[in-house]
This record gives sequence, C-alpha cells and structure tokens, in this order.
Amino acid sequence: SVATSPEPWLLLPQVYALRESGAFAEYGQVPSSRAIREFAGRLPGGEAAYDEAVRAFAMDLYGRATATATAGATDATEGVAYFLDKTPRYHFIADDLFRIFPDARIVFLWRNPLSVVASIVDTWSGGRWKLERWHADLHEGPPNLVNAFREHRDRSFGLRFEDLVASPDRVLTDLFAFLGIEFDPQVLEGFASVRWDARMGDPTGTARYGDLSTEPLDKWKATIKGPVRTRWARSYLTSLGPQVLGEMGYDLAELFGEVDAQPGGLASVPGDTAASLSASVRRSGRRAAARFLWSGPRS
Repeated sequence: SVATSPEPWLLLPQVYALRESGAFAEYGQVPSSRAIREFAGRLPGGEAAYDEAVRAFAMDLYGRATATATAGATDATEGVAYFLDKTPRYHFIADDLFRIFPDARIVFLWRNPLSVVASIVDTWSGGRWKLERWHADLHEGPPNLVNAFREHRDRSFGLRFEDLVASPDRVLTDLFAFLGIEFDPQVLEGFASVRWDARMGDPTGTARYGDLSTEPLDKWKATIKGPVRTRWARSYLTSLGPQVLGEMGYDLAELFGEVDAQPGGLASVPGDTAASLSASVRRSGRRAAARFLWSGPRS
C-alpha cells in the first residue's frame, strides 16, 4: 500500500526558489527568488498557483517513482495508496509541506536526539567527533519539526522510534489507522528484504538488522562518553530545552541523568577537543561568508 524511494530531496529546491536566504546559486539566489515571487504573484491565484504547480510536478514524479518501485509486483501500482517521501532535511520546509499538500498524511518520527548524534558520528564521521556538517539538522531540526507538528497536529501523526521498536504491533496499528489502510503484521517480517541501490539514506540499518531490534536504544552510550562529548551533550540538550524535548516525548532531566551516568576517561579528549575547535572556526567562517553573500553589494 506504500511505495517509496531513498530520500528524494525533491521538494527542497522548489520551495527554496521563493526564499532569499538559506541557499546559494551561481545565478544569484536573491534576485532569482524575487523574480519568481513577482512572477508567481502576477498569476491568477498568486503564489497559491505556484504551490499548485509544485504539487502537480511532485505528484507526477511520485507516480512515476511508484510505478518503478512496484515494477514486477503482482498487483503493480493498483494497490498503492501512498508514496512516502522521507527526506530528513524537510525540517527546513515542514510548514510549507502542509500548505502545498493539503491532502497529505504527514508522519513525524521522533528519536532520542542523543541517538541521532551518535548515529551521525558512527555512520558518517567514522567515530570521530565531527558534527559541524549537521549543525543545522541537530539544532534547528527538532524545533522546526515540533513547531510544524504543533501547528498542524490535526493532520499529523507522531511516534517515537523507541516505541516503534519496543511495541511495533501497537504503534503500527495506530499509524496504519491514521493512514486509512489495514495493518498487516507480516510487514514486520518482510521489511528487511527491501533493498535500495542508492547513495542517499542510512546504509547501516537493514545491513545490520534483519528485524526490528531494541539494541539501538542504548547504542548512543557507547559513543557519547568522556568529558568533551558528555559536556557537549548536556549543552545540546539544554539548547533544545524541555518544551521541544517534551513534545517529542523525552524528559530533559532523565536525559541529563543518562548523560551524567556515562563513564569518564581522557583517551578521546585531545581528538574531541581539536574537532570541536575546528568546527567552531569553520562555523564562524561560514557565518562571515554568509553575511557577505546576503548583505554585500548587488548589481
């Protein structure tokens, strides 16, 4: 009933086409966005017409992707009710998605932020304490998603990763009911057989686990330990705050307690400290460059 493909990222440039900040283009993002907004504003229906065109564009490509994903299946695309576009950085445009796709069912999959941090370190940074590349995802992502969830709670379904792996039948029964499709328990046995030959997406999940496992729930503790990492973790959780974490289903005090219970050790301190300083320098450089790009002289 649900077709998908690995992290399409399809809608980000379409939405950012109307934004003056947040993107850089060789042809000039600021004048381009102003021109497109002016063009859209003159259309019958104004910018709503642009949303309609983006929706039609996406639905056409989702339909083609669905046909590709179900090629060779016994009932092909006839039984497909949804195409799932799971792109993490849609947190930047979460609110826009509700406007552009008024009939969509939008699912928020929450996860312990410390598990997300550890997953990034272990999967993409080779175990090294290098998080700068995902700074916006870690610090802006949760608030962006929580704000969109609060604003559109009546059209959303929120679930925690921890609950999903601990009680999959209960959680998926509720999720499928939200989608209006019947829950088949066999999906818990067959999902691991789905394979994608793609660059995008998490390459470790189905490679390591043949079924839903609770092992990842505490896996972050093997990564976030030592004085540099635990101090960073406390600061990170504080920046998110109890309200954002609470909406996601996590308690700040409990997370603090788990971080504080982590073992010490000084072996990783030099490398972690150097990585943190390097990240701070790069972030300052990017901010300076961004200020020049957005406030500099325009032709």
